[in-house]
Amino acid sequence: MTTTIQLIAIDLDGTLLNSQHELTERTEKAIKAAMEKGVHIIFATGKTRGSALSLIARLGLTSPGIYLQGLAAYNADGSLRHQTLLDKAIARQVITFAEDRGFTVVAYSGTRILTRKLNRDTSILTQYGEPDIEVVGPLQNILDTTPINKVMAVKKGEQRAVSALRWQLDMQLDGAARLVQAALPDMLEIVPSGGSKGAALKTLLKDLNIPAENAMAIGDGENDIEMIQLAGIGVAMGNALPNVKSAADHITTTNDADGVAEAIERFVLKVDEPTPAIEKQDSAAHQPAPAIEKQDSDTEVVEKT
Repeated sequence: MTTTIQLIAIDLDGTLLNSQHELTERTEKAIKAAMEKGVHIIFATGKTRGSALSLIARLGLTSPGIYLQGLAAYNADGSLRHQTLLDKAIARQVITFAEDRGFTVVAYSGTRILTRKLNRDTSILTQYGEPDIEVVGPLQNILDTTPINKVMAVKKGEQRAVSALRWQLDMQLDGAARLVQAALPDMLEIVPSGGSKGAALKTLLKDLNIPAENAMAIGDGENDIEMIQLAGIGVAMGNALPNVKSAADHITTTNDADGVAEAIERFVLKVDEPTPAIEKQDSAAHQPAPAIEKQDSDTEVVEKT
């Protein structure tokens, strides 16, 4: 039986955009053709909504979007739909621990990015179209007055140090928060334990009254796994991490070879000749993600409609 796709959730960097952070003409054409068929196009990124404004305008998106690793969902007009906040005590602990070990820490508050001071580490974010980072001094001083969705520890070119920090924080936090790495080895993100792109997508599907089996999700990073597992058709990019490919139903071509367009053309537009580059995964690898089945009771959730 052929699955009718009603919604496509798409990661941005490493997925929708090529290595030059560009949207290609072929991919744009495929997305617009899907929209003409009534398919919801949902951006699902770890970045702020501000980073996607030009893409939203270019594609004429009218559906909600998922941002900040699923910790904030916005309507098409930019109004806040759902939000999840990081516990202040956990944020304080992580910021102090990471800074003591030479990491630069940035905090995300809705559409704002905050840091103690600008340096070579914060310059990484500007490559990905994020809004200007605000210098606010010690982040610990703003936690009582500024809601924080997530914090990120950055140490440019120090992958081993980032891996060590992840291990140390994992031992300290013991499940009280979630540690996430996208496709960038220089960064470690600390998010509420119940927060993920998959959790946010599950909420949006319920809001839009779309069954998960009628959704397709496409991504390349660790932070895409839950939504790829949730969707009826989960697609990993050809440039995706090995564990992402293992979680997917299908593997498309890379972001530099129009992998998103390939997937949309095959599964939504139903082109006459299915692209042989799209590989089918063993169905046993596609299992529901238990992490999105429940929200941690210690996580503060704020909703706004």
